[in-house]
Amino acid sequence: MKLRCRSTLALLAIPGFAQADTLTATDTVWIAIAAALVFFMQAGFALLESGLSRAKNALNVVMKNYMDLCVGTLVFWAVGFGLMFGSNPSGWFGEDQFLLDQADHSTWAMLMFQIMFAATAATIASGAMAERTRYAGYLCGAILITGVIYPLYGSWAWNSNGWLAQLGFIDFAGSTVVHSIGGWCALAGIMVVGPRLGRFDKQGKPRAIPGHNLSYVALGGFILWFGWFGFNGGSTLSASVDIAKVNLNTQLAAAAGAVGSTLLRLMRRRAVLLTETVNGSLAGLVAVTAGCAVMSPAFAVLTGLIAGALAAGGARLLLALRLDDVVGAVPVHAFAGAWGTLAAGLFFEGDLFNPERITVQLLGIVVAFCWAFFTALIMYLGVAIFAGLRAPAIHEQRGLDLSEHDETGYPEFPQNSLYNAEMTSQAEARQ
Repeated sequence: MKLRCRSTLALLAIPGFAQADTLTATDTVWIAIAAALVFFMQAGFALLESGLSRAKNALNVVMKNYMDLCVGTLVFWAVGFGLMFGSNPSGWFGEDQFLLDQADHSTWAMLMFQIMFAATAATIASGAMAERTRYAGYLCGAILITGVIYPLYGSWAWNSNGWLAQLGFIDFAGSTVVHSIGGWCALAGIMVVGPRLGRFDKQGKPRAIPGHNLSYVALGGFILWFGWFGFNGGSTLSASVDIAKVNLNTQLAAAAGAVGSTLLRLMRRRAVLLTETVNGSLAGLVAVTAGCAVMSPAFAVLTGLIAGALAAGGARLLLALRLDDVVGAVPVHAFAGAWGTLAAGLFFEGDLFNPERITVQLLGIVVAFCWAFFTALIMYLGVAIFAGLRAPAIHEQRGLDLSEHDETGYPEFPQNSLYNAEMTSQAEARQ
C-alpha cells in the first residue's frame, strides 16, 4: 500500500512530466493555449504592480515586468531548462538540454510552458521592490532567478529523478516551486534594498503610500485569475478530463481567498479594502496551486479561505518588521505558497493527514526557503555592490520613470514637465 501511494505521489509531484513523451496533437494544442494564458499573466502582474505604485514610477514598473519576461525567456532556454529537466542522475541538477536546438515536439511544448513559469517566478520580486530599485540591478536578479534559483529547485521537485520528487513531494503546479521560490527571493530583495523614503516614520510606524490607480489593481487581479486556469489546468500537460476538477478547485480557492481576507477585515472592524481583497484572491490561487489535482473541492475552499486571511495577516507582520513590500508579494506568494504546499499533503483526497506525506511536504517547504532566500540574499547583496540595486534618493523622490528610462507614464502631469533625466543626473552629481 505504501509503495503504491508513493508511486502515485511521484506522478502527481511532476505536472504531467511522466506523460510528456507521449503527447498527442490535442495535448500539444492544450499546452500551447495554457502557455499563452500564463503569458497573459505578465500583463496582470504589470497592471497590478503599476497600479499599486505611484504615478511617477508607473512606467518603470511596467518595463521591469516586460523585460524580465524577455531576459528570462532567453536565460531559461539557454541554461535553466537543462538544469531543471535535463538528465539528472544525481538527483540535484540536469546535465544536458542546454541551448536546446534539436528536440521532439513534446520537449518543445514542455520548454514553452516552463518558460512562462520561470518568468512568473522572476517577476514576483518586481512588485515587492518597486519604486526604489535600479532597472539594471533588478534585471541582474531576474537573470539569476530564471537561470539558477528557480530551475535548480524545480529539478529537485519536478524532474522525475529529483531527490524531492523521489521522496513523493507534491506540488502539482508550483505553489512552492514557482510562487514560494519567487516570494522568498522577493523577501531577500526588500531586505537588501530597504524601504521607500518616507515609508516609516522615526518611530518605525508605517506611513501609507497609496497606489496611483486602483482600477489597474482590480483589472490586473482579474487577468491573473483568468491566466491561472492555464497555470493550473495546463499543468496536466494533457487534454484530459482531469482539467475540470483542477480548474474548479482553482476557482473555488480564489473566491474563498477573497472572502477570507474580507472576513478578517470585518472581524477587526476595519474597512474592506480593494487591495487586500484582490491579494486575498491571489493568495487563494497561489495556495491551491500545489494541491488542485489531489484535494476535494471542499478542502480547496478551506485552503483558499485560510490563504486569504494569511496574506492579510502576513502583510501586517512585514510592516511590524519594517519591511516594505509595495504590492504584498511576500505574503501572497511566499506565505500562501508555503501554506498551500502543506495543505496539499494535509488534504490529500482519500488519505487525509498522512504524517509521512506531511513530513515530506514540510521538508520541501523548508528546503525552498533555505535555498531561495539565502541564495537570493547573497545575490542581491552582490548586485548592490557590483551593479547597484538601490536608486539614488533624488531619483526616488522625482520618480524612476525619468531617471531610468527618460520617459514618463503620465507626461501630462505638470510636476513631471519641470525636470528630465539629464537634470536629475546633474542634480545627483552636485550632491
